[in-house]
Amino acid sequence: MPAHAVNRFREIIRRNREDGATGTFSVCSAHPSVLMAAMRQALENGCLLCIESTSNQVNQFGGYTGFTPAQFRNYVLSIAREISLSEERILLGGDHLGPYPWRVESSRSALEKAGTLVRDCVLAGYSKVHLDASMACADDADGQIGDETVAARAAELCQVAENAWATLPTNSAPLMYVIGTEVPVPGGETSAGQGPKPTPVEHMQTTLEIARDAFLARGLHDAWERVIGLVVQPGVEFGNDIVFDYDRPKAVDLSRNLPNSPALVYEAHSTDYQTARALRELVEDHFAILKVGPWLTFAYREAVFALSAIEREWLGQQHSVRLSQTREALEQAMLCNPSHWKAYYPAQEPQGHFARQYSYSDRCRYYWPEPSVQKEVDLLLANLSNDRIPLTLLSQYMPRQYEVIRQGKLKNCAESLIENRIREVLQVYSAACGSLKA
Repeated sequence: MPAHAVNRFREIIRRNREDGATGTFSVCSAHPSVLMAAMRQALENGCLLCIESTSNQVNQFGGYTGFTPAQFRNYVLSIAREISLSEERILLGGDHLGPYPWRVESSRSALEKAGTLVRDCVLAGYSKVHLDASMACADDADGQIGDETVAARAAELCQVAENAWATLPTNSAPLMYVIGTEVPVPGGETSAGQGPKPTPVEHMQTTLEIARDAFLARGLHDAWERVIGLVVQPGVEFGNDIVFDYDRPKAVDLSRNLPNSPALVYEAHSTDYQTARALRELVEDHFAILKVGPWLTFAYREAVFALSAIEREWLGQQHSVRLSQTREALEQAMLCNPSHWKAYYPAQEPQGHFARQYSYSDRCRYYWPEPSVQKEVDLLLANLSNDRIPLTLLSQYMPRQYEVIRQGKLKNCAESLIENRIREVLQVYSAACGSLKA
């Protein structure tokens, strides 16, 4: 990726360390509607856009999206070209890059595959690399690994990244690293109950010291100074039907003890569904990098469900029209392949059915690309494209979008309505971050 994007990102980090006034958010999604909405938001705001993919979402075997890192980069840039967003305004990152997708294999096999993924990400133009080797592999005793082992494996992956970066053109911007993993496993969320406790300062400092020793043991002195983010737990999380909000006083020790070397900030994962005030407080408290993903596809799902209801009310009595079966197709796809939700949702019905559709965890995000589901979404959009959607139905099912249409600021078409709903979420993050112009 162009050096301009890296320089702007580093400037945001520097400014946040000074006064907490500026932060940035990272979009963790491969959904085309989400990416399009995020890019239009960046185009309108004139800000840098960070887009990240996880190790199980995009990898050398395609991940669950079917994309390799190079393919994902090309996919992102093709959308950017469609709306004339400069490549220099986009920063690509890899999230939780490590052994997670291959953790059922031996540690050596899983690390070799993780190394291939890291290398492929760097060669594809990813500039922000989150190294996460915290998960135990098949041959790790009792399914546990110590902090030293985690750090040593992360440093090994960093060495792979640096070697790959050294083969790039000499004008390629140096890589930026994020370390730490005080979050659930990739794609995971917490269960209902007590919210997570903020990371103790002592644990944060120990993690940093052990990681530094592992990096320096491999001669990665320069790479260590390019660690710009540390993942810690600020006390935020969400489950199927609950959100644990940021409680500022509980994280005050972390905020007051921001590490000086390297000159990093905190990266906050699972910030989805936090209030606007909480997100702003996180940025002010040096949780300068806010990750968001499920909330964006949750907003997409809300819009599609609302449009499905409008379709039935508006066109249900027109016998010449075949109504889409989007919700039914989505449910069927999830039942046919429960691998993405079975470990997260209740086994019993009707609770399971309700969670599959409405859970904050939004595990249905994995199923929108299914051909059977996409066919029905396409039909839904086609059915609603023949005429202006009645304003009375928009007032009923999408009242906020109705108001924007009435103000003459939004086109009355299904695609615009979906995008506007997603951008409502993005605007909350943009306001919280007060991002510098790119």
